[in-house]
Amino acid sequence: MDQRGLVPALFGVPRALIGMLHAGALPGAPLSSDPVGASCERAVAEARLLAAAGFHGLLLENMHDRPYVRGAAPPETVAAMAVIAHEVRRAVALPLGVQVLAAANKEAIAVAHAAGASFVRVEGFVFAHVGDEGVHQSDAGTLLRYRRAIGADAVRVFADVKKKHSSHSLTADVSLVETARAAEFFLADGVIVTGTATGQPADAREVAEVAAATALPTLVGSGVDAHNVASYRAADALIVGSALKAGGHWTGALDESRCAAVARAFRAA
Repeated sequence: MDQRGLVPALFGVPRALIGMLHAGALPGAPLSSDPVGASCERAVAEARLLAAAGFHGLLLENMHDRPYVRGAAPPETVAAMAVIAHEVRRAVALPLGVQVLAAANKEAIAVAHAAGASFVRVEGFVFAHVGDEGVHQSDAGTLLRYRRAIGADAVRVFADVKKKHSSHSLTADVSLVETARAAEFFLADGVIVTGTATGQPADAREVAEVAAATALPTLVGSGVDAHNVASYRAADALIVGSALKAGGHWTGALDESRCAAVARAFRAA
C-alpha cells in the first residue's frame, strides 16, 4: 500500500519541514541541572519560535541526556519527556513527534501516546547494528505489538535505516535500500535516512534511491541546512536540528534568524 499520503495527512502540506526540540538534560542524566519546569518552558518557547518561522512539525528528543542508556530509558526520563511533550502540545498546534535515546522505542511510544503526539522516531527497527552505546537488536515485532497493546495505533512510527552514530559492519552486505524495504515489510510508517553523525548531511543520491524503492514516506534526519535543502527534493519531509542553533551546533541556543533562513530555503525549493 502506498503511504506517501501520510505526510500530507499528518502535517497538512505536500512536504514537511520538522524542527528539533532538544530537551535539556533531564533528571538523573549526568549533565542534569535544571528542573523539569525549566525544560518545559524552554521547549515551549522554541516550539513557538519554530511555528512562527513556518515549520510544519516538531520532534522532541532527549539529546542532552548523554551518555544514553542502551535500548531503554529510566522512569524519570520517561516521566519528564511526557510532561514536556504535553506542555508543547498545549502551547503549539503543530504535529509533534517523540524520540527517546538510545533506541528507547517503547518509551517513545508511551510518551507520544500519553501526550497526544503524532509520531515517533525510532532506532533499530530492523537489523541489528552497533551504536556508540553498544549492540542494538531490531525490535519491530515487539514494538508494534506494544503499540497495539496500549491502544496507540494512531502514533506513527518513522524508522531510521542504517542510523547515524553506528557501525553497520554486521549488515555490510545489506544495502540502505534493502534495509528500507525491510522496514516497509515490517510495517514502519516511514523511513529516515541520515548522515554518519548529528549535523552530517545525508547523501542526496541515497535519499532519492530509498524514496524510489519503497512506498513509504522518506525523511532526511540529519545535516539539513539552508544551503542543501534543494538537494533533497526526493524526500517527503526534512528533520532539521543543528542548522537552527547558534554556531550550527546542536548544543547551541535556537537562533531565530537561522530558523527563518531554513524555512525560506525550504519554501523556495
